Amino acid sequence: MMTARELVSRCVDVAEHYKTLYVMGCFGAPMTAANKKRYTQNHDYNKAAARTRMIHAATEDTFGFDCVNLIKGILWGWDGDLSAQYGGARYGSNGVPDVSADGMVRLCKNVTADFREIVLGAAVWMPGHIGLYIGEGLAVECTPKWANGVQITAVGNLGKKAGYDVRTWKKWGLLPYVSYEEAENVTYEQWKEFMDRYRKELGEKEAPVWAQNTGEWDAAREEGISDGRRPQDLVTRAECAAMVLRGRN
Repeated sequence: MMTARELVSRCVDVAEHYKTLYVMGCFGAPMTAANKKRYTQNHDYNKAAARTRMIHAATEDTFGFDCVNLIKGILWGWDGDLSAQYGGARYGSNGVPDVSADGMVRLCKNVTADFREIVLGAAVWMPGHIGLYIGEGLAVECTPKWANGVQITAVGNLGKKAGYDVRTWKKWGLLPYVSYEEAENVTYEQWKEFMDRYRKELGEKEAPVWAQNTGEWDAAREEGISDGRRPQDLVTRAECAAMVLRGRN
C-alpha cells in the first residue's frame, strides 16, 4: 500500500515537473494522436469545441488528468511513461476502484468538515471535485480553472498563501488505499504554521467565564494593566513584566 508521504510526493512531482492538461476521464495518458482522438470522443465535456481545441493543441509530452483521476492514476501506478498508453498506469489496479470524486469521498474514512486537524495525504473534497492535501496549507488538484491542469493551490479553509490560487473545500478524509500510519516528522515551517493557527485561535477567544464573573478582567483593563485584547492569548515575559509594573502604579 502506498504511504501518504509517497502519494503526496508523486502528486507534487506531477504538478511541478510535468506538462499536464485537464482532460475529463483521463488518468495520465500522454496526448498522442491516438489518445487525442479517444478523449475528444469519450465525454461531452471534452467534445465541447473549446476543450477539443485545447486537447488537439497539446504536445505529445503533455499528460491528461482530471481531478479524481490524478489520485487514481498515481495509485494505479502512473509514472510518466510517454511510451505507455496511460503513462504507466494500469486501470483498476492495486485494489483501487474507478469511482468519481464524490464516490471517492464516500469511500474515505474519518470524513469531516473540521480542517484544523487535517493530515498529510488526506483527500480534500467539494461536490464534484477532489484534491490532495500536501501540507503547509496547500493542496494538489487538477482543474480546468487557473492553470488548466495539475497544480498546487492554497486550502482556503486554512487561510490564504501568497503566490497561490485559493480554493475552499467542504470536507476532508483519509483515502482507504493509502497508509497514514507512518511516523510523520513535523518540519519547522509546519510547526510555525501550527503555532500561528493556535495563537490566532487563542486570540479570538473571549475572557474565561471566571474572569468575567469576578470582574477582574474588566478591572485590569480599567486600571491600564491590560489593553483588554487577546484575553486568552499567550503572554511574553516582556508583556508580563509590563503588566506587573503597571499594577504597582
